[in-house]
Amino acid sequence: MRILFAIPHYFDPSGDAKHGSVSPNRQPRIQALSACIASLHQTFGRGQWSIHIARRLAESVPRSATNDIEIVICTTGDRHLLSELPIPGHLYVHYPTRAEPTLLGFECHAVLRDRLGLFDYFCYLEDDLILRDPLFFVKLGWFLRQVGTQNVLQPNRCELSVPGPCHKLYVDGDLAAHVLRPYRNVQQGKEFTGRVMGLPIRFVPAGNPHAGCFFLNAEQMTHWVRQPHFLDRDTSFIGPLESAATLGLLKTFRVYKPAPENAGFLEVQHFGGRFMSLIGKSIAPPEDAMRIGGDPKLPGSS
Repeated sequence: MRILFAIPHYFDPSGDAKHGSVSPNRQPRIQALSACIASLHQTFGRGQWSIHIARRLAESVPRSATNDIEIVICTTGDRHLLSELPIPGHLYVHYPTRAEPTLLGFECHAVLRDRLGLFDYFCYLEDDLILRDPLFFVKLGWFLRQVGTQNVLQPNRCELSVPGPCHKLYVDGDLAAHVLRPYRNVQQGKEFTGRVMGLPIRFVPAGNPHAGCFFLNAEQMTHWVRQPHFLDRDTSFIGPLESAATLGLLKTFRVYKPAPENAGFLEVQHFGGRFMSLIGKSIAPPEDAMRIGGDPKLPGSS
């Protein structure tokens, strides 16, 4: 399989720290983008070996078990951290632009469009997302065979932690109804249940279609590019960053996610703990939090 990933990356240390890309602390952003790039190669790429213990020899994993991947990092001006990454430069392609920083994601859309015909999957990832599921694209392919390419399956975005009662937090819960009201496409689908390895997995129209990413096969990408709204740079869905990741899907497809009880069927990790830190502050913990993990304190609650 041939997979293309386009990633917008921006860093401005003089920003307001609302996002990690506009913070005076550059190290978390370096770590996040490095982890993002590394995870794609480690999970999907060709450089996978196994040790044959009896022969005391490392062997390449069969090519049928890996993929040809290309990672394109889109930047604007000199406001990026590529020269500081502890990642070899040959593991990605640098695509410099002069775009407005908040519209950088749309430059990624153009990168995906310009490579139509060369790849089987066309993927957009914010620069702080980590994929660790080797069957990720197998699951996407299975989903499309069940329901057709007019539907898109989005992963559930999560953060991980060891301290405290919450070890995994799914961060993209349902949005208020008025946020999605202009985009009725999201509610045109009906939930369904499929069986995967004998287990029932429920899929629902996404109450929050955003995940900071999307993954389209070649047929879906071609269909989107042919729509009059492709690259219209509409930023009306929450904000520019959310619109670049999600609004094109809402205008073009029916968007699904695995239901909460099956959230781990398809997930992507958000680097760090920005959402996790909100628990016990602006986000109330669940009523049974005292009984989970045996620790009555949430991180940052004292």
